[in-house]
Amino acid sequence: MLTREENELLTRTGPGTPMGELLRRYWMPALLSWELPEPDGAPVELKLLGERLVAFRDTNGRVGILEEACPHRLVSLFYGRNEECGLRCVYHGWKFDVDGRCVDMPNEPAPNFKDRIRAKAYPTVELGGAIWTYMGPAEKQPPLPKYEFTQVPVTHRQVTKTWEECNWLQGLEGGIDTAHAGIMHRVLASNSGRVAGTGGLWLSSGSPVVEVDETDYGYTYAGVRPRGDQGAWVRSYHFVMPFTQIRPSQDSGVGQRHEHISGHFWVPMDDTNHMVWNWHYSFDGEEMPNWDARMPSGRGGEQIEHFRKLRNRDNHYQVDRQMQKSENYTGIEGINTQDHAVQESMGPLVDRSREHLIPTDRAVITARNILLRAVKTVQEGGDPPGVGDSYWGIRAIEDIVPPGQDWRDAFRDRIRPREPIFA
Repeated sequence: MLTREENELLTRTGPGTPMGELLRRYWMPALLSWELPEPDGAPVELKLLGERLVAFRDTNGRVGILEEACPHRLVSLFYGRNEECGLRCVYHGWKFDVDGRCVDMPNEPAPNFKDRIRAKAYPTVELGGAIWTYMGPAEKQPPLPKYEFTQVPVTHRQVTKTWEECNWLQGLEGGIDTAHAGIMHRVLASNSGRVAGTGGLWLSSGSPVVEVDETDYGYTYAGVRPRGDQGAWVRSYHFVMPFTQIRPSQDSGVGQRHEHISGHFWVPMDDTNHMVWNWHYSFDGEEMPNWDARMPSGRGGEQIEHFRKLRNRDNHYQVDRQMQKSENYTGIEGINTQDHAVQESMGPLVDRSREHLIPTDRAVITARNILLRAVKTVQEGGDPPGVGDSYWGIRAIEDIVPPGQDWRDAFRDRIRPREPIFA
């Protein structure tokens, strides 16, 4: 378990906090590209790491992410006019470009005064259907976040996001915990057409042994489930610092013709809310189904305004007790919603000093230790793990491993292929 002091250290992400300073050393997904669909369109509000921000796409298609408060009188730039390569505050007309430079100041007679004013601005890049931003020191900006899903054609990936109403670490820890999946997500009735979840190998294999190998980007880990004379069913995963999981897709299990991979980012909005990014892609040439990420349903679950779940804590996730008795383990529709329900049920920021951990929590424990060490490294002026490019080509694989063979040997060339996809 963590001490209360360690728990505070890992969960507080605002400006000036140790964890906030660590997280600012990485590129973060901020918006889906379709949220800023056209040049000179409406600005979008967002919150990252406790900072209120506004994003806009300028006349030339460039994306700017600025502090929401105008440097003049701190009026919200969300109400600004997006015009002629800049966002103009409607209060006194100060106008800022995507780099935060003040390019016009109609209420100030001194012609050069505007050159002394800058709005806080963060660099952006568009990759994989998302707009990413970097909020850390300019001299420490890492290589672009070229996860493999960002390098495949748009027809071969799906990307969504969902607002989760609790601290980011609760979401991350739930995601990297492989032991819960065969229990909480299990389907009780194999002929149920309305619930998705786990069955098959999840239920017919033994309890998992969780094995973790640290890497320079975080760690590779696996749930190894015994299958008697067949050997073991192994699902391998990756934890990439600071908030990424890569996993085999549930659409592409053992013996399937195509191989798909999925993943999540758990990106803090503030200390009691985060955005869960869901991505899914094919790396073998198969196009994904014709599915529009802007629709209110899909991999992120049905949603209402601001990416909030239709099934949320206010309506107890629409838990159906009859379905819980006969169709699935939770009575809640949707795997992601099931995850969010239990994670949000811990409260907005859980006290981990009260936990009782067991061996299958090894992935969670290791992630906490890496994060704590990384915080210390940054405080001492060093570079944390995962700010390089060593994670670019990695994949998550699952398969049956014969008796006597180690999954690391069986998966080596598939986890890190010799010819990864790069545009």
